[in-house]
Amino acid sequence: MGPTIRDVARVAGVSTATVSHTLNSTGRIGKGTRKRVMAVARRLKYYPNGHARALAARTNMTLGLVVSDIENPFFAQVFKNFEARARELGYEVILSSTGYNVQQMRRTAERMLEEKVRGVAIMTSEMTSSLVEEIIERGIAVTYFDLDFHGQGASNLKVDYLNGMRQVVDHLHQLGHKKIAYVGGQPALKNILSRHDAYLASMKAWGLEPGPVLIGNQRFDGGYTAGQAILKISPRPTAAIAVNDLTAAGLISALTQGGLRVPEDISVTGFDNTYLAAYFVPRLTTVDMHPDLLGRLAADALHQESSNPKQAGRDYLIHADLVIGQSTAPPPD
Repeated sequence: MGPTIRDVARVAGVSTATVSHTLNSTGRIGKGTRKRVMAVARRLKYYPNGHARALAARTNMTLGLVVSDIENPFFAQVFKNFEARARELGYEVILSSTGYNVQQMRRTAERMLEEKVRGVAIMTSEMTSSLVEEIIERGIAVTYFDLDFHGQGASNLKVDYLNGMRQVVDHLHQLGHKKIAYVGGQPALKNILSRHDAYLASMKAWGLEPGPVLIGNQRFDGGYTAGQAILKISPRPTAAIAVNDLTAAGLISALTQGGLRVPEDISVTGFDNTYLAAYFVPRLTTVDMHPDLLGRLAADALHQESSNPKQAGRDYLIHADLVIGQSTAPPPD
């Protein structure tokens, strides 16, 4: 049996009425008392009306979707397709964004639990093992993104980053590039680290020396800062692989403002194949992670898991495919 409101009240040293008012944002509760009650509730993993919410979740037709950055076109495409498929299946959707922040991920997960969602797709790497276990304990269907975890009521969507990165490096190598830079993201995030490791392995497979490696933040400004750094490197790399399309856009912006032509002076690739890649000038060479498929699969997986609670989750492998645009060409003479 899970913790009760009486347990929270006892540990926090308050009445059950105070706990109720705190958790439901009713009545006048002092700031210090509210903070103490919320901390105890989190520590005991207590959520209001847990039994009633669990029963409601069996019939509730709401799915949650958690993404890292709603401003990133990749996640926007995932959400669009997730919502469309969810509505085809008769569900409404709650969306939340973590901003690549672990603490915000926990707050977001708690919100999903309190909203009695039938299932939640967590399309982000800002997860801790304790939070994974906590969600599963609540009996809510879950679909993860690149977490190497599945079990009863929990599935995992996995992108073949290694194959995708190999295609990029192969493409640049065949054009004649040997000094290929990499602009990554926050290495603490698993799917970002997977792309970095895939870059290193792909370079070594051709006998090429990796680097320079620059750390970005998966956003436009991180790519722009990396582009400014590349302008100062001597000898300068003849090509650069960006961790995602948004980073590639910032990278190209800085390089062109610095007087370089893409791809005549330096080739640049992305990794996502968002609509940004299609409309950017020059059209971006990138790797298609199929965000449309990811969104639809996430909704389908949650529907299957929540409709069959005893069914074991599964892994869904997403193939990555190179899309050649106009941002890559042979290195300058």
